Amino acid sequence: MVTMEELKARYPGLESFRFGDGPEMSAELIALVRSGAKTATCGALRDFEAGEPMPKVGRRDVALNWDGSPALMIETVEVTQRRFCDMDADFALAEGENETLEGWQADHRRYFERNGGWEPDMMLVCERFRLVEDFA
Repeated sequence: MVTMEELKARYPGLESFRFGDGPEMSAELIALVRSGAKTATCGALRDFEAGEPMPKVGRRDVALNWDGSPALMIETVEVTQRRFCDMDADFALAEGENETLEGWQADHRRYFERNGGWEPDMMLVCERFRLVEDFA
């Protein structure tokens, strides 16, 4: 299995991140990317303002398994910002986690409440990506 050190040597400036906020959610989201169901993700703008690397179109990032080992390499193809209350079904369903916008809203509200707070007008960083490499 490839290590982050090997990947950083191959791709200088490579960023890494984890999907979700725990081992079970992380594994589920990685599986959705592998299946092709998940081609988008979003996060609270406040987390990026606090130092999380902002996604950039064209940059490749490594999604880590919860244990820190490389799972996937993705390439960002679009980055937008919008308020939670302005999320549309097209983007929400591209996240691959829900079958309806209402399901996305309920699940993401709970997620944000667990991770720093939720407000209907909170700003989100919305990223569309493509799978480049699967390290499984």
